[in-house]
Amino acid sequence: MDYQTTLAILGYSIVIVFMVLIMTKKMTAFTSLIVIPIIFAIIGGFGPKIGQFALAGIKSVSTTAVMLLFAIIFFGMMINVGLFDPLVNVIVKFVKGDPLKVLVGTAILSAVVSIDGDGTTTTMIVTSALLPIYKRLKIKPLYLATIVIMQNSIMNLLPWGGPTARIMSALNVDGGEMLNKLIPGMIFSAIYVIGVSYYLGLKERKRLGIIEVDSKALEQMAAVTDPEELALRRPKLIWLNFAVTVVVMVLLVLGKLPSAVIFEIGVALTLIINYPKLKAQREMIERQAGNAIQVVIMVLAAGIFMGILTESGMAKAIALNLASIVPKSFGNHWALVTAILSVPGTFLLSNDAFYYGVLPVLAQTGAAYGFTPMQIGIASTMGQAFHLLSPLVAFIYLLLQITEVDMGEWQRHSAKWSIGTFIIFILAAVITGAMPL
Repeated sequence: MDYQTTLAILGYSIVIVFMVLIMTKKMTAFTSLIVIPIIFAIIGGFGPKIGQFALAGIKSVSTTAVMLLFAIIFFGMMINVGLFDPLVNVIVKFVKGDPLKVLVGTAILSAVVSIDGDGTTTTMIVTSALLPIYKRLKIKPLYLATIVIMQNSIMNLLPWGGPTARIMSALNVDGGEMLNKLIPGMIFSAIYVIGVSYYLGLKERKRLGIIEVDSKALEQMAAVTDPEELALRRPKLIWLNFAVTVVVMVLLVLGKLPSAVIFEIGVALTLIINYPKLKAQREMIERQAGNAIQVVIMVLAAGIFMGILTESGMAKAIALNLASIVPKSFGNHWALVTAILSVPGTFLLSNDAFYYGVLPVLAQTGAAYGFTPMQIGIASTMGQAFHLLSPLVAFIYLLLQITEVDMGEWQRHSAKWSIGTFIIFILAAVITGAMPL
């Protein structure tokens, strides 16, 4: 067995053992992300370099960790000042105690908010608006976490999203042309997710029933009654807070400033506007710190996981292995092969590792069989149906922290429905001619 094969086996083992442990609830995601790669690094003879590898990984996610820290504080404060209260009130009155309407509304809102291409922003906005309603109506938060991630997986294919931007760079293809070829699959997939939410809504309606409430009861359901929470509300400043939030969102979409800097500035402005007294500012930061720290330590743990996987050469070995395991007799169906390989590829590896490491090799091989870079690029997006279920995606820890959903349970439930998204992606690409079989 050669060295690259050994590294690939070690890499696969890290991911498989990690998944098994968290899905069987033998270890927490946090401890698994740190302990499992270290054990296999020692087995592979990398003991003396573990610190170096881990530090490199932590540095690679540090910007994301900072962004999440300030994003959580920013949106947490916006919840406390009452920015989302009017939206919650409108939604409560519209759904009228019907879980079906709540779940369908979740799918629609998630799709709209996900247009900005940022999973963190989508998670914070959608959960801020809807989680209180889920709790009040006793709807399973697992369904909220599932629908959010499914819609975000689809909208992440927009040109300013992570995977598409990397494909454009790696294969030198036009973003506008690529988007035109992806749009049919994205539209039908988004409709499919609404269908899934309708089905789940029917299940919840059967389990919980429709809560018949009058207008006064609706107002009470939507009202905040905790004196401590009420003291933090700033109803007279709602439009100013709304303006700050809009500016933050616009800057995120424009991408002219790093998202970490945007949220940091947003936090500073929000504190000055709503809590000018120094003691109040300190107390507000302390109030948000619990949720923020929980997510940040998960991201930093994921950094150790990625650092050992990448710096040891295991990620590259997996990439080479994925690109070489397909028999040459499958050459005439190379686009379909690429689509299938993109599932484990984008799950086991980061988007950078797959699209900059594996995709160029797949594209070169495809060219020998007559496939264009655009066709292979389109095929490589198919695995995005499952990518956001990967433990290497930072913002999912924020989603799971807020909804208080178990990671293994969420992955199993979401993957079951994501199979449909994957099939729709492929069928749409084949029917439109974007990806020949």
